[in-house]
Amino acid sequence: MNNTINRFTIRVYGLLIDEQTQSILLSKEQIGSFGFTKFPGGGLEFGEGLKDCLVREFKEEVNIDIEVGPHVYTTDFFQPSAFKANDQLIAVYYQVYTQAPTSAIRLDQFDIENNGRIEQQQFLWVPLTQLQPTMLTFPVDQHVVSLINKK
Repeated sequence: MNNTINRFTIRVYGLLIDEQTQSILLSKEQIGSFGFTKFPGGGLEFGEGLKDCLVREFKEEVNIDIEVGPHVYTTDFFQPSAFKANDQLIAVYYQVYTQAPTSAIRLDQFDIENNGRIEQQQFLWVPLTQLQPTMLTFPVDQHVVSLINKK
């Protein structure tokens, strides 16, 4: 075990599939010089349940209301956080659904403020038939893509 790891960070992500186009929603983000692609979602806050976190994150980031569906995956291997050197990442993935038209999701790049710094974010739809692990930046997301592709 890595002795520098002394905290957990819990992240919750939603797998939103457009049934008409058979595409899945991804988020491209830029924090300073670090760019990455991931599934939409974010960090669990104290006093918040996993599903509540996911609903909040989709409202904040994607600006749509979602319904959280079945659990898809929870990290079952050691993964250090990409952002906090002392944190071990626990990532939880759920299938999510929306009644909102998928055309309502903003696809152009836009700025968001996060703890006083400006970050860029952009959403994109990727056809499930073209989804590959290498399209996502982080190891747990890549593992989830492998699980999706096995179905």
